[in-house]
Amino acid sequence: MTDVQKAIAAERTDLVAVLRNLSADDWDRQTLCEGWQVRELVAHIVMPYLYSTPRVLKEMLKSRGNFHRMADRRARADAAALTPEDLVKTLEANIHHPWTPPGSGPTAALSHDVIHGLDLTVALGINRHVPLDRLQLVLEGASPKHLKYFGVDLTGLQLRATDLDWTLGTGTPVAAPAQTLLLLVSGRRLPADQLPGQLAERFGR
Repeated sequence: MTDVQKAIAAERTDLVAVLRNLSADDWDRQTLCEGWQVRELVAHIVMPYLYSTPRVLKEMLKSRGNFHRMADRRARADAAALTPEDLVKTLEANIHHPWTPPGSGPTAALSHDVIHGLDLTVALGINRHVPLDRLQLVLEGASPKHLKYFGVDLTGLQLRATDLDWTLGTGTPVAAPAQTLLLLVSGRRLPADQLPGQLAERFGR
């Protein structure tokens, strides 16, 4: 088992523990994924374990080839059809599942789990910090292509992690914890009072 696969299994194990500690009301709270409550977000996280490749293709056709439209539609449908316990058990049963996003490798699967885990814990105010070794693996995959996908413009800025040896971009250095920077380069908006000056101006809400 590679370091990335071990990290994936550890991240999913941690997320199961977080989900098992949520209250019934927490499942209806909003996440950093705009328009998704916790139940829709978790339904999205477990979708790769519930859908065969032929079914994904079929659902893509229904959504006219638009992955985001398909993912949103299915997350809402699955969240309505499955109980929170169903969703947690599905994740727990697939801690070692080898799924990777189409055209990508295990690091992209780790990114998927880490980022969506933060979408949940940060939005709910859960004091959980992703281990730095996992953040390092995910951030090393951040690239101009990644930024373009999430619609993030770093023109004139260089992001610097305060707790890791990692930078991205060229320009005025702006420092913040790696976990915060990962959310920003993934297109998430955070409260402006939680960000340093120039990041607050450009990416805060």
